[in-house]
Amino acid sequence: MGWRWTIGGSCTEPKEGWRDGGPGLDEKERGVRDRHRPGELPFFATGDRIRIKTRTPIGHYRVPHYLRGKTGSVESIVEPVAVDNEEEGYGRNAGAKLHYYRIAVPLTEIWPDYVGAARDGLYIDVFETWLEKIR
Repeated sequence: MGWRWTIGGSCTEPKEGWRDGGPGLDEKERGVRDRHRPGELPFFATGDRIRIKTRTPIGHYRVPHYLRGKTGSVESIVEPVAVDNEEEGYGRNAGAKLHYYRIAVPLTEIWPDYVGAARDGLYIDVFETWLEKIR
């Protein structure tokens, strides 16, 4: 089972039955879920620590190889939700929408011997399916 967003925007373990609107949702939560289609609420929040997944799909994909497996943080959420253009390009998306996130990757994560300012980083927009939360 996955995570769910609460009214205040924090990410928590799901309550039993939340996917089907069962007893796990109170009236306030049910109202929020009913106003949003799947994928409209962002999974990650600004400031979340993330890792860019290491995947090796066949074909052209937007995440550079040198960033796969690297860690960073969510700088901002790109609105509105969008189709996964990687899957859309191969005709496999069927209109499903998720978020892009502006990710800040410290340059020391890319080049361990980097000697510039600690705040220097690379910023890149990454689709939600490429990200995993670091605890």
